[in-house]
Amino acid sequence: MRITMSQVLTGTLTGALLVAGSAQADRSDWPDNFTVGTASQGGTYFVYGSGWANLIADELDVSGGGEVTGGPNQNLALVHTGELALGLTTMGPAAEALAGESPLAPGVPMDNVCALFPMYETPFSITTLEDSGIESISDIPDGARIGFGPAASTSDTYFPAMLEELGVDFERRNGGWTDLGGQLQDGLIDVIAFAAGIPIPAVSQLEVQTDVNIVEFTEEEQAQVLEAFPVSPFEIPASTYETLEEDARAVSMWNFTIAGCDLPEDFVYEITKLSLENNDRMRDIHRSAATSVPENIEYNTVLPFHPGAVRWYEENGYEIPEERKLN
Repeated sequence: MRITMSQVLTGTLTGALLVAGSAQADRSDWPDNFTVGTASQGGTYFVYGSGWANLIADELDVSGGGEVTGGPNQNLALVHTGELALGLTTMGPAAEALAGESPLAPGVPMDNVCALFPMYETPFSITTLEDSGIESISDIPDGARIGFGPAASTSDTYFPAMLEELGVDFERRNGGWTDLGGQLQDGLIDVIAFAAGIPIPAVSQLEVQTDVNIVEFTEEEQAQVLEAFPVSPFEIPASTYETLEEDARAVSMWNFTIAGCDLPEDFVYEITKLSLENNDRMRDIHRSAATSVPENIEYNTVLPFHPGAVRWYEENGYEIPEERKLN
């Protein structure tokens, strides 16, 4: 039987209308719009979150966009209360929020926050000048002046506690990374403890101007920090800096997308499906999305996954531990 082009087009259109009609019927409880909590403009969170929001809005035909916020802690609070549907956070603030230890709402367990999918890692790394003689964490002298980045940042929140756990005695300093790099070079501080994406521009600039040491964790120090904090093992590739001759052992904190646990399951399922089945488009938003893949769900050791996300993972052969499912 000969099929005409007209019949093909008619059939295609009919099929598309049926799919659209079915999708529309499934959207009866979907929100009319949504907002993704990001962080300050110019940072990775803002670029990633705003681009992700636009992808969702365009592909799922729901009005939405990114919103400038104070970052992980505020995103957790706003998603918990329902003021934001979606957001971005790191595992450290998530653990504190779930335990009712958020600095924004002490004593209030934020249990209406669910994980969707992994974003990327934020490594913790230490840099000193070569002539300081500091080649290991144990070499850091008592009373060393250590720059931990901007006040209340992820670095400033967790790196001091990690070094205290490892027995380091220090004076705490804060500032922007470029400013701290200049202070290190001028001898005003002794160490910079970074939690930031690599390569860190301040370190790259420093090693062009002077000789530096990039201090790695020993296996024992790494294990001790892994036991005490919501971080993961990490190696800074030797290719990251001219100074490194081989990979340097470190730790990192994973970033995850989050959603209100009470959002409709079908809505979150479609968001998860869109995000994880189109990694090329996610990488177009920000290159850090190269690690926004389902294989990295194991690094959520804190939050329950949203039931909609769990459905996508299990349909695609990924097992979610019972303790990471919503009770």
